[in-house]
Amino acid sequence: MAKTIKEIAFVVTLGTLLSKLGGMARQLIIAGAFGISASYDAYNYAYIIPGFFLVILGGVNGPLHNSMVTLLAEKNKFDSRQLITSINNILTLVLLIISFLIFFSSDFLINIVGPSLNPEIKEIAASQLKIMSPIILLSGLIGIGFGSLNAKKDFLIPSISPFISSIIIIIAISNFWINKDNTTELFALDIEGGIILAKATFIGALSQYLIQIPFLIKKGIFAINFSIKTKYSEIKRAWRMIAPASLSSGMTQINVFIDLFFASRIVGAAAALSYSTFLVQAPLGIISNTILIPLLPVFVSLRAKKNHSKLVKKVNQGLIISSTSMMFLGSIFVSLSTPIVILIYGRGSFNQEAIDIVSQLLIAYGIGMPFYLCRDLLVRVFYGIEDSKTPFKISIIAIFLNLFFDWFLIGGSSPWGDLSPLNLGVNGLVFSTTFVNFFACIILLVKLKNKLDTLDLSNLLSQNLKIILIGFLSGISSFYIFNIIYLPYSFFTLLIKILISSGASLIIFYCLLLALKIDDIDNLNKFFKEKFIRL
Repeated sequence: MAKTIKEIAFVVTLGTLLSKLGGMARQLIIAGAFGISASYDAYNYAYIIPGFFLVILGGVNGPLHNSMVTLLAEKNKFDSRQLITSINNILTLVLLIISFLIFFSSDFLINIVGPSLNPEIKEIAASQLKIMSPIILLSGLIGIGFGSLNAKKDFLIPSISPFISSIIIIIAISNFWINKDNTTELFALDIEGGIILAKATFIGALSQYLIQIPFLIKKGIFAINFSIKTKYSEIKRAWRMIAPASLSSGMTQINVFIDLFFASRIVGAAAALSYSTFLVQAPLGIISNTILIPLLPVFVSLRAKKNHSKLVKKVNQGLIISSTSMMFLGSIFVSLSTPIVILIYGRGSFNQEAIDIVSQLLIAYGIGMPFYLCRDLLVRVFYGIEDSKTPFKISIIAIFLNLFFDWFLIGGSSPWGDLSPLNLGVNGLVFSTTFVNFFACIILLVKLKNKLDTLDLSNLLSQNLKIILIGFLSGISSFYIFNIIYLPYSFFTLLIKILISSGASLIIFYCLLLALKIDDIDNLNKFFKEKFIRL
C-alpha cells in the first residue's frame, strides 16, 4: 500500500527528531569534554574535506540522495538495481582514488585549509584527516543507498542513521572524558582526544553504510557486480542530474571552507562556529526534512504531469511554511541566545568565554535563518523540474560573494594593512553567509518566475515583509517575558523560563499571523494538519 505524504512526513519527522536528539547529546558530550580547545578546533579543520563529501554525497536530502529519488521514482526492481550498481561502481572508483590522495597529502591540505593555525593544531588536524579519509569513499555508498531506499518508499532507516553515528561518538568521547588524566600535559591530552574523536567519526560513517544493506536487499535493489550494464542513455541522464547537483551543493560546502580559512586567524573560532551552527542546524534539519523530503516527489510528479498551477501552489505553501517557521526560530535564537547556550553547553570545559562567543554567533545565525531554508526549498524545486544547472550557476557566483564579504567583514587584511572599516570578528563570517543566502533566494525566485510564470513574486514579498515584522515583535516579547520571570537559578528553572517565554512568543506569533492574514492562514493551517501532523 502506497504511503501518503502525511505518513511519509511523520516517519521522516520521527526519524529526524531522533537523529537530532542524538546529535544534541553528541554535541553536549563534545562541549563538556573539549570546550573550545585545540583538539576540537583541529577536528573542525580535519573534518572539512570528509564532511564535504559526506554532506554532498552521503547526506539525506543532499544532491545525490535527491537525484537518486528522481531517477528511480518510476523504475522497477530490475532496472533500479542495474542503475544503482552502475552508478555505485563508477562513483566508488573515483572516490577510492580521492581517498588515497587525501590520506597521503593530509599535512599539505591542512596547511591550505587553515594557513594561520598554530603548529600544534595543524599536527593534530593532519592526524585526524588521515583517520577520516575513508569517509570519502563511504559517502558515495551511503548517499546512493539512502536515495534508493527513499525512492522505494523506505524513509525510516535514512532518517535515523545519523543517530547511530552519534551514539558511537557519544560512547567514545564519554569514555575519554571520564577516564582522562587531567595531570597529563595539555598537548598530549589534545592529541589523544582528537584521535579518539576522529576514529569514532569514521566508525560512525561506516555504520551508516552497513545499516542500509539489509534493507536494500529486502527491496531487491542491492547487488555486488563490478560491471556497468545499464543503457548509456540512462547513465548519461543520471550524471546529468548528479554532477551539477553535487557541484551546486558543493558550492555551499566550499563556502564553509572559505569561512574556516578566514577563521584560522582567530583562536577557537572554528570550534565556536561548530557549536553555534549545530544549535541552528538541529531544528533547521528537522523542519527542512519534514518539508523538503515529502515535497520533492510531489514536485517531480507535478512536473511530469505538467500541472503548473498546482506546482506553483505547492511552492507558495512551502515558501510560506519555511519563512514562518524559520522567522519564529530565528526570533527565539536572537532574543534568548545566552540562556540557550548556557542551557545546552554551559558545563565542563565550556567556560564563560565560550558562552559569550557562541551566544553572539547564535544571534548572527538567528538573523539569517529564514534565508537558509527558503534557499534549500527553491533548490529542491529546481531539482524536481530536472534543472540542476541553474542552482549550480548561482552557487558559483555565491562563492565569490562569500569570499569577498568574509574578507571585508573581518577587517579586509592585506599587505598594506586592513582595508575595510569593518571588523566584526567571527560574527562577520556568519553575516557574510546570511547575505549570500539572501542573494541566492532572490535570484532563484526570479529564475523560477521565468519557468513558472504564474508565480506571484510581489505577493510573496508582501507576505514575507509581514512575517519579518511578526518575528521582530514576537522576539521582543520573548526577551521581556524571560527577564520578567524570576526564579532561583538552576538548570531546570532556566529551562522553564526558556519554555515559558518561547511558548508565549509562539502564541503572539500565531495571533499576529492571523491578524495580518498571512497567505490565507486557514489554508496554511489545513496544510500543516494534513501533511505534517499524524492524526
